[in-house]
Amino acid sequence: MSAGKAFKVLVTHPEVPQEGIDLLKENCEIVQVQSVPINRAELLEKIRGVDGVLWGGHEPLNAEALDAAGPQLKSISTMSAGIDYVDVPEVKRRKIPLGHTPTVLNTAVADLAVGLLIAASRRFHEGRKTIDNDKWENYHLNWLLGQDIRDSTVGFYGFGGIGQAIAKRLSGFDIDKVLYTTRRRVHKEIEEEFNAKKVDFDTLLAESDFVVIASPLTKDTQGVFNATAFNKMKQTAVLVNIARGKIVNQDDLYEALKANRIFSAGLDVTDPEPLSPKDKLLTLDNVVVLPHIGSATKRTRADMSTIAAHNVLRGLAGEPMLSPAY
Repeated sequence: MSAGKAFKVLVTHPEVPQEGIDLLKENCEIVQVQSVPINRAELLEKIRGVDGVLWGGHEPLNAEALDAAGPQLKSISTMSAGIDYVDVPEVKRRKIPLGHTPTVLNTAVADLAVGLLIAASRRFHEGRKTIDNDKWENYHLNWLLGQDIRDSTVGFYGFGGIGQAIAKRLSGFDIDKVLYTTRRRVHKEIEEEFNAKKVDFDTLLAESDFVVIASPLTKDTQGVFNATAFNKMKQTAVLVNIARGKIVNQDDLYEALKANRIFSAGLDVTDPEPLSPKDKLLTLDNVVVLPHIGSATKRTRADMSTIAAHNVLRGLAGEPMLSPAY
């Protein structure tokens, strides 16, 4: 280890923004994985003997990686809000502090969610296709009519930081009210601010004009948006998913959109990722699909690397992390 550097830290991705790396460099010797996509063998070799890890990608963080590191490993932070690729019970069992970077990406994800909501409800993708296919019709009055946001009921499946940031933005569109389905009720002040009411899943589906998925992926949320759910939604409803692809049964979504059982969908996440260009979902006019770019702004990614670095440093110092995952 180089003189004067107390700890050795692995950064598992070559594109982690410099802001976070510079913070770590002040007190730590840095080792960095250089391959993209990440070469697992390189990662497992470089993780050997490190004290901390800034986990930059979405590779599986599991017993294999922790075993390769060795027993001296005392601090890990991901650079993401969702941690479904982490074997959390395994990290916990070894008593290793684990951080992640939620809140800091709320703004970017919420902005994108509103963009998707408008794009899906106002038929952006379908409209563009008419131009590409020389089908622009300027002689009809009822052509490409979409759904209004004003006076609508917006339902949130999951209403944490990101859901609330989306609700805050949508309040500027003069929506009527917010419904939300969560395990725990949010604070009364938050309900009052957004004119929000906690309802069960069936009520959320039946009464919402827009349904926004903003929950973590867990064994309880996986696949809950299936044919049964779509059949309970309004035929004019728009679905937006900025959470995780696996919360939606994509085959059922395809059928619901194809049959116009719901109006449209806007997705920043799919199952799998990346989605094949030949996927049947992409043949539909009434779905807008983005390649999981919710947090993809320069400022947000820099902030994520900074928070992740602070998490790692605090874990190494035996202090509570800035944003602990448990």
